[in-house]
Amino acid sequence: MKKIFILTVCLCLSPMLAIAGNVGITKDIKSVTVKHKGSNVDITRDQNNKATINPAFAKTSRKCPPFCIQPMQVAPGVTTVGELELLDFLSKGGFVIDNRTVEWHVKGTIPGAVNIPHTQIASRLNELGCSKGAKWDCSTAKKVLLFCNGMWCGQSPTGIRAMLREGYPAEKILYYRDGMQGWSTLGLTTVEGSL
Repeated sequence: MKKIFILTVCLCLSPMLAIAGNVGITKDIKSVTVKHKGSNVDITRDQNNKATINPAFAKTSRKCPPFCIQPMQVAPGVTTVGELELLDFLSKGGFVIDNRTVEWHVKGTIPGAVNIPHTQIASRLNELGCSKGAKWDCSTAKKVLLFCNGMWCGQSPTGIRAMLREGYPAEKILYYRDGMQGWSTLGLTTVEGSL
């Protein structure tokens, strides 16, 4: 009788275990809390073991150009980072820029990210600590991290090159190459973007 009870309990709990998941960010990190629009947001991974990637990022083949595979190093001096480095940067209050168009941004973004589209960033360097005279003075520029839709997306590489052209220091730019596709693949928390 005892064996039947244990088997029944195990069978009844197994669907809940598939949903509960115990999916951490790393073996030691379960969540990272960041500020987004003045409120705390906990970034975690989706706990549903049956979850699948957002269909917006499931497409593997996009016409190139414009959707060409981007290099690991977008420009000399710019550091490419992964998810753990991005989470660490966010947790320390780092300035993260969603460099995608507004249409993509409002569908969902990384918590804590601010939308500055790649087409506007060169004219908005004042928001990043630069001052405008005859040309941009970026001697007091913030360290920033830019991302777009993923390794096939040229929006943040274009934005980074525009920043560099205007005098932004390369060593103050981080590039998250995997972008929203990589973030989504890992089941990390997203929030609705704002206009």
